[in-house]
Parts: sequence; structure tokens; C-alpha cells
Amino acid sequence: MFLQVIMNYLFCAYRNWNITLFQKLSKKFNNMTLLTNPKKLTIKFVTDLNPDYIFFPDWSWIVPEQIIKKFICVCIHESNLPKFRGGSPIQNQIIRNIKKTKSTAFVMNNKLDTGDILLQKTLSLEGNMNEIIDRITQNNYDLITKIIRGKFIQKKQSGKPTVFKRRQPSESELESLNHSNQYIYNFIRMLQDPYPNAFLKIDGHKIIFKSVKIKGTNIHFGGVIE
Repeated sequence: MFLQVIMNYLFCAYRNWNITLFQKLSKKFNNMTLLTNPKKLTIKFVTDLNPDYIFFPDWSWIVPEQIIKKFICVCIHESNLPKFRGGSPIQNQIIRNIKKTKSTAFVMNNKLDTGDILLQKTLSLEGNMNEIIDRITQNNYDLITKIIRGKFIQKKQSGKPTVFKRRQPSESELESLNHSNQYIYNFIRMLQDPYPNAFLKIDGHKIIFKSVKIKGTNIHFGGVIE
């Protein structure tokens, strides 16, 4: 007689693309619970559920330390850790003209983005934000699938860390056009929806940039004027 081991998973996310990811994963793996409200992420809720893994592919709130200590919490951070620890890793890399990075799945601890790495997968930062998000979503699907199946080797982070703060909406202002085309292109595309869009103030109006492309030596953009 074989005993079937039933595993539970908690998936914490709130943005649309990761909710779609949850729906895809839940078709492959049973007993996967979605949590979108940070107020419901309590030690009692998690203890009652008793998940084998808690996945945080997309989360903007502090996870209670009790939960981190008691359960295996896996965060997916869009950088080649320990580089670009902290907030807004996508934006902080794009504005520095970094074209290739990694999606890194790591075990959370009580410090910022310092836990052991489980898996990494290459991530291109080229193209518009929708294209980048599509790649992130596919990476997250592959990483979570492999972790659930036990196909990873846990290891300490190595190398010199760099830490960056989360960007604020006020930092979305493009204060002048006295920059290279590449810088302006990167600045606008890194702040495409769903992020606070890049904007330029001029003559009492605000130009809000929604899309951008480089064609030859020219920048082509779409947006609105308020």
C-alpha cells in the first residue's frame, strides 16, 4: 500500500498577470490557494492552511516574521541576486541600460532579499513592459513548477551585493529632455503601465508617456496631455 502525500501551496499575489499565473498553476497542482489581501496574511490563517510552500511572485507588503520563521516562503525577485536587492529591481536595472538579468527564486528570511537561492532563470529586459512582464510570468511558472517538483539545489548568495530603494511616483518625472535617446527611451518604457507613467511638465501642462519606440535616431511615443 502506498500513502499519497498531499501538499498544500499558498500563492500570494495581487497583480492581474500573477493571478492569471496562479490559475495556470492551479490546473497543474492541486491544493493551491490564492491570497490577494495582505490583511489576511496572518499566522493563524497560514497555520490553519499549513502550506508546504508559500510563493510570493508579486508582493508589496511586509510578511510577518512569524510566518517567515515557521514556513518556507519563496520570493521571486527580478535580478541576479545579490545584485539589485530592494525595491523596483526592473526599473533600477533598465535605467542603467542593463539588458539581461535573472529571475531569482529564493527563501525569505528576516533581511531584505538575502535568503538562499533555489533557482534562477535568465530574463531579458529588452522591449516594452508588456513583453517583459510576459517573460517574467513564464519564468515564474517554470521556477515554481520546478520548486514544487523538488528540482532545485539550495545555495547561499555569493558576490558583492548592491541595494536600491523602491522608486516613488514622484520619481517618474522626466525633468528635462537633455539626455541621450537611449536614456529617455529606457526612462519611458520602464514606467509603462501598470507602473506610474513617466511624465514631463511644460507650460503648466503634464505630458504623460504611455508608449515609446526608437526608430533610427528618433524617439516615437504615445501619451496624453493634461
